[in-house]
Amino acid sequence: MGRGMAARLAAGREDLVVYDLVPDATEPLRQRGARVAANIGDLTRRSEVLFTSLPGPPEVEACVFGEDGVLANLRPGQVLFDLSTSSIALTRRIDAAFAERGATVLDAPVSGGPAGAASGDLVVWAGGSREVFDAHRETLELFSTPHYVGGLTTGTVTKLAHNMTGYLFLLSLAETFSLGVKAGADPLELWKALRLGVVGKQPAINMLVKQFLPGEYETPAFLMKLAHKDVSLATQLGRELGVPMRLSNLTLEEMTEALARGFGDQDSRSYLKLQLERAGVEIAVDPDELARAISEKP
Repeated sequence: MGRGMAARLAAGREDLVVYDLVPDATEPLRQRGARVAANIGDLTRRSEVLFTSLPGPPEVEACVFGEDGVLANLRPGQVLFDLSTSSIALTRRIDAAFAERGATVLDAPVSGGPAGAASGDLVVWAGGSREVFDAHRETLELFSTPHYVGGLTTGTVTKLAHNMTGYLFLLSLAETFSLGVKAGADPLELWKALRLGVVGKQPAINMLVKQFLPGEYETPAFLMKLAHKDVSLATQLGRELGVPMRLSNLTLEEMTEALARGFGDQDSRSYLKLQLERAGVEIAVDPDELARAISEKP
């Protein structure tokens, strides 16, 4: 992904300096006009704004804290956008070390994959100084759609929440499709049919806007007790067919507890309150702010 982002930066700027542990990786960028640094220290000394795109925390730590790394060559006023998916603890360590030298770090992981990096169809989720983010927005726009999330580490939180949501969603679909196909449905016809239902007609993330985000479950779109009945029937079918239904069984347990708590006549999403309660958080987004966010283009 770093190669694609760097290529777009090279196309938009004349002062790009690049470095990679694998020399061949920088050759296409050199041909586009980028200058190739000898090492990380050289890159840092020749740059005002640094972007790191690395596999994970160990590589980020080595790049920043290693011998002749970023920190050893840092100057006041320099900015680091860490585009890697890294750890919150490491980001805070980097921030503390940078602050002592008058420099700034923003955690700014990306989403869009290698294809998005090459085309510019990426989102950058940035956490840290809003002033610094705004000052470098035009550069970020050369290779992405930059989105400021909030204070330091919120970019990483957003990226982890995004990826976790995607993989949980995929696992739930694998479970429901395994049930449907074992019960006799054709997988393609099942997929085509599900696209016509409430789940398929909208992005799954939009299913949160009417009840979950505003924290309003008292006016039901669909009763909790009826949703419990549907999930009960689905898990019963799974038992009859010998299909493992781990996520569905967990969902049924949550819904059963919700019924026991008196949520039966509330909205079907009211069982989600149990997770928030256990986590010790409250979610009640102001309706006007939510309406404005819904009206905005993604």
